[in-house]
Amino acid sequence: MDLEKTLLRKVGEAIQRFKMIREGDRVAVGVSGGKDSVTLLEVLLLLAKRAPIEFSVCAFTVEQGKFLAPIEPLGEYLRARGIAWTYFRDEPSLRLLEEQPGHGCDLCSRYRRRAVYEIARELGVNVIAFGHTADDFCEALLRNTMFTGKLSALPPVTVSRKGDYRLIRPLVYVTEELTSAYAGSLGIPVVPCGCSQKTGTVRRALRDLFGELERAHPHLKENILAAMGNVDTQRLLDPRFLNSEEKPTAEPFPIW
Repeated sequence: MDLEKTLLRKVGEAIQRFKMIREGDRVAVGVSGGKDSVTLLEVLLLLAKRAPIEFSVCAFTVEQGKFLAPIEPLGEYLRARGIAWTYFRDEPSLRLLEEQPGHGCDLCSRYRRRAVYEIARELGVNVIAFGHTADDFCEALLRNTMFTGKLSALPPVTVSRKGDYRLIRPLVYVTEELTSAYAGSLGIPVVPCGCSQKTGTVRRALRDLFGELERAHPHLKENILAAMGNVDTQRLLDPRFLNSEEKPTAEPFPIW
C-alpha cells in the first residue's frame, strides 16, 4: 500500500465532502505529540502544495503537563522540516495538576479549549485542525449511544461558540492503523500523553472491544463510518423525524 497516496486520497475526500478548507484559509494543526496529529500535519502540508486552492498551514502544541516524555524531540523534528510550530505552556492547566490531581477529562478539555483559542488568536488563523481519526469517531458514536443516551459522534466540521474559528477533523476516514504506519515510515518522534495509557476507562474498554471484533470483522470501522453518513430516520425513535399522519406526542396513552 502506498501510505502517502492513501492518506492524501482519504483526507482529500473528507476536506471536499465537508468543505473543511477554503480559499485563503489559515490552518493551525493541534499537534498533541501523537502519531495522529503529526500525520495530519504532514498530509495538510502536502495538500497545501498540490490543492487547487491556496491555504497555509502551521502547528501548535499545548503543554498541560501530561506528556510522558520531553516534547523537544518533536519540536526539533518540526523545526528541521521548516514547519512553523508554536509551543504553549498552559499555566492554568499545570496548576490544575497540582491543585486537583484527580480532575476528570471534561475539566482538562475545557482548559485545553481555552488555550487553543488563545493560541489561534495569537497566530491569526481562522481554521483549527484536530487529529481525531476514524477510530475516534466510531468510539464516540458507541460511547454516546451507550452512556449518554444520545445518537451522536464527533462533527467533522463545526465552528467555535463565537463563530471566530472553523474546527475541522480531516482524518475522519483515516484509521489509526494508517497513521501508525505512516508516522513510523517517516521516523516521526512520537511523544505519548499519559491519558492515552490509562486503563479501566470507557475509552479503553471500547478500544479493546473494537480490537476483538475487528479480528473477525476487518471492515467494522468502515461500516460504522458509512452508517453515520447513511441515517434512516424513519427507523429510529425520535418523533421529530417520523413521517406519519399524526405526529407522536409525549402524552400518556389512555388506559380504559
